Amino acid sequence: MSAHWQARRSGPSAQRPGDRRTPWQRDRARVLHSAAFRRLQSKTQIMNVGENDFYRTRLTHSLEAAQIGTSLINQLAHVASAQEQALLPDLNLMETLCLAHDIGHPPFGHGGETALNYKMLGSGGFEGNGQTFRIVGKLEAYHSEHGMDLTRRSLLGLLKYPVLMPDLPQPPQAQQPGSLAQWKPAKALFACDADLLDWVLEPLSSIDRALFQQVQQLDKSPWQKSLHKSFDASLMELADDIAYGVHDLEDAVVTGTLSETQWHAHLDKVVAELDGELADLVPRLGVQLFSSSHSARKDAIGALVNIFVTAVRVQEVLSDAEEPLIRYNATLPSAERFLLDSLKAVVFEHVINQPSIQQLRYRSQNMLLDLYTAFYNEPMRLLPHNTRSRWQLAFETGGQVAADRILCDYIAGMTDDYAHRMYRNLFVI
Repeated sequence: MSAHWQARRSGPSAQRPGDRRTPWQRDRARVLHSAAFRRLQSKTQIMNVGENDFYRTRLTHSLEAAQIGTSLINQLAHVASAQEQALLPDLNLMETLCLAHDIGHPPFGHGGETALNYKMLGSGGFEGNGQTFRIVGKLEAYHSEHGMDLTRRSLLGLLKYPVLMPDLPQPPQAQQPGSLAQWKPAKALFACDADLLDWVLEPLSSIDRALFQQVQQLDKSPWQKSLHKSFDASLMELADDIAYGVHDLEDAVVTGTLSETQWHAHLDKVVAELDGELADLVPRLGVQLFSSSHSARKDAIGALVNIFVTAVRVQEVLSDAEEPLIRYNATLPSAERFLLDSLKAVVFEHVINQPSIQQLRYRSQNMLLDLYTAFYNEPMRLLPHNTRSRWQLAFETGGQVAADRILCDYIAGMTDDYAHRMYRNLFVI
């Protein structure tokens, strides 16, 4: 791998005496020992943290994604061509990406993300993946200026959306958000982190960069969809999708949130569109999934993961690009992708979209809206001392927009538990 992809933004630095770790091992260690990673143990995956000790949190989800990510690498190491195998990320690099991919998510999952985006519409917006990039590149305490100071390839692998936030519409002054659904964030990085993005993409030619950063304008302006991601990011995203579609499904089955009747109502139609081995295998796994035997259910979960891991392949997705890291992606064949998307749809429809979950999301969103308003109105009075100092410096040097980003960083970094306690401290008599 070329030296520029192993470079760190801080430049060359002397390793500690006797330290024989590779750059990727050092990156993994920086993620594992970060405060942002530890906070994932108290951040919502789907079910609210603390309601049941079986539910997955963002931390356990990230650990499972990392295990699946390394399984994808092992699979491709056996079935890919020699040229494709040379492109595969180191196992430590793959774990780094999967462990770090969710550290930018705010408290209360995607509901909290939408609430913060609404509050930040006038100051550059908010989006969880953009916050991940900001944490690893600027905020975490490993380096005074460059966050975790990860290698350039690790940062490239964390870019699910390698584009900057578009201009955002502003809600009418003093208007309450009503339904927050219309304020879901654009999938992009923050404009204030453009310098970091430029550094990551510096090795790309101008033609490659233009190809890599292409976007599709969606029906409802200014929402956009970036069309490309790096090879490493495609592997990380696939591992994330499998963990969500299969392991979060397990949560739903074990806790009784998803019934066997609901499973059949959705999956029987899916199976009807499959053929060959998949058409025979999925119904059998469905029976095991709802078995009273814990071992049978676990075997079904493992078999579902195996379907997707063993189907992974390398595909040329940006044929005009010169840099292999952006020319190729890890993908699934159409049948396996259809099945995985169907499992994710089951989780969404019968778990995330249930009134009980949405009621919790509504309450949590309003908690974050109120917290943001309180800190925005009284920053020098209510913010902790360290955050207050950063807010004041940002306000003096960059104005209100820069200060708002510091406030958003503070709230986004809260765990669910911390946000609950802060809300009680400020609003509950």
